[in-house]
Amino acid sequence: MFLREQPGLELAGGAGAGSFGRALVPVRSLSRYEQLRIAAARIDWVPDLGAEIGSLTWWRGLATCALLCGAAILTAPGVRPVPGFVAAPLTGAAWEEARPLAIAPLALGGGTGRRMAATDLVRPLAETPERPIIELTATLGDGDRLVSALQRAGVGRPDATEAASLVARAVALDDIPSGTMLDLTLGRRADKRVARPLERLAFRAKFDLNLAINRAGDGLTLERHPIAIDHTPLRVTGRVGSSLYRSARAAGVPARLVEAYIKALASRVSIGRDVRADDRFDIIAEQQRAATGEVQVGQLQFAGLDQGHRKIQLVRWGDNAQWWDARGQSERRGAMGMPVAGHVTSTYGNRMHPLLGFMRMHRGMDIGAPYGSPIHAASDGVVAQAGRAGGYGNFVKLAHPGGVATGYGHMSRIAVRAGQHVSRGQVIGYVGSTGLSTGPHLHWEVWKNGVSVNPRSISLSSVAVLSGKALREFKAKVANLLATAPAR
Repeated sequence: MFLREQPGLELAGGAGAGSFGRALVPVRSLSRYEQLRIAAARIDWVPDLGAEIGSLTWWRGLATCALLCGAAILTAPGVRPVPGFVAAPLTGAAWEEARPLAIAPLALGGGTGRRMAATDLVRPLAETPERPIIELTATLGDGDRLVSALQRAGVGRPDATEAASLVARAVALDDIPSGTMLDLTLGRRADKRVARPLERLAFRAKFDLNLAINRAGDGLTLERHPIAIDHTPLRVTGRVGSSLYRSARAAGVPARLVEAYIKALASRVSIGRDVRADDRFDIIAEQQRAATGEVQVGQLQFAGLDQGHRKIQLVRWGDNAQWWDARGQSERRGAMGMPVAGHVTSTYGNRMHPLLGFMRMHRGMDIGAPYGSPIHAASDGVVAQAGRAGGYGNFVKLAHPGGVATGYGHMSRIAVRAGQHVSRGQVIGYVGSTGLSTGPHLHWEVWKNGVSVNPRSISLSSVAVLSGKALREFKAKVANLLATAPAR
């Protein structure tokens, strides 16, 4: 069953028409005032005058706008005009003084709409004048040449070449460090098409020398200005504490000196096991103090460690910067390094021989390397054998202190002779494939008291002792270093 909507009735329960089983509620009729208020609310009193032009809505909006404007005009209060004041025009000297400060319009040439007005005395220039001198600085780059740096700064080639030749009389041009600042003064030139003449060049050529080049007439002259240098070494002492490295750095020692100090001590003592917190370190290095205030710290010269029951004192001495103890003795220890740059192709021990085809004891180490690679001595020694040796091919045998001997086989060429003294790292031959060999490589063999041993397991040590004049000079250096007062 369906219920039809009746005027004046509203379905109860909020459902729309057609609801089933709902009660119908009568709707109250609106009063005349309420109907007018609703109708007035629906009227657009401020319509868009740009739309529907000529319609009733548009005319009603126009009438509303005219009515509002008229009401504003009729109700506006009266306002008195503000009187203006016009300054009297400038004349005579006052006008001439104010004219350069005036604001001229864009039509007169101002780029921004404003410019300083010119007086009648201003005349246009046919050519812009140059500054009489130019002072500038240039930096010498890494791998740069002095002549090139000067030319980039604006110095002509003849002046740059002459200046470089003058500097070369005082210091080698290659010794001038990169980053050196060049102070330049360039003079007046007669024509803009040529480079300015060099009037003055000043820079620090060395740590202890300033150079200056000045113009004298048509040429250049060189002036040397030496800088006083104090060569008192830098000495730093202190307690090891929880960390030798950190304690030395905290005492003011540069990082590279601490690393060199620890490396020197490591040849005589185990840093991690034998150094205690109560031990005291003693570091002495080269130092130069310039009168101008700069300081340069050089190489480590003395590495000392006071452990109470013993003192370790190492001094750098000789052309090869070797470490000697305070008594004038030098000891070198450590496992032998690889005598050639290459890769291990066969280790020490039993192996299947690549040519003979059966198991055989390999009493050395084979190191593969390109043909002709240099072979270096594993340690200081004397050449005991140098020549052809059966399956070894071209072979060299070195005798070292302590009953140790080393052999180098399959060389393409031998670079030493029997009885010759060789030092560690010296080239004794070149990689080849002579003798019983399948390709270019080095057969490296080591004997201890005549018995073949694994080259990786042997350590070599050598002791050298100074004597005579060298020992006296060494003792004088040690005394001079130890006389240096520690830095505060």
